[in-house]
Amino acid sequence: MTIHIEDLKFKCIIGILDFERVTPQDVIINMTIDYKYEKEFINYAQIVEIIKETMLESEFLLIEEALDNLNLKLIKEYSSIKSMFIKITKPSILPECMVSVSNSYKY
Repeated sequence: MTIHIEDLKFKCIIGILDFERVTPQDVIINMTIDYKYEKEFINYAQIVEIIKETMLESEFLLIEEALDNLNLKLIKEYSSIKSMFIKITKPSILPECMVSVSNSYKY
């Protein structure tokens, strides 16, 4: 089975620039989770809450740190995950484009 979370948008503190450390900015998260379905499903609403709570509480300096942290939290919570793709976008950091960092994880 595959869960798709697309264009999850909220504000959080993320980044290394001075203004990014004090003013929450929009982030957009896209995620694909492949998992083995055996009697129990993965609740996508819980996944969304884990993502938001992690991003809001941790106030990451780097997107790369956020990606790895989300991966570790989700794989610890859901052992049926086989692979995961996570992309975090900062749509407002540069005026002429949106920037993203992504990574794929396999188990």
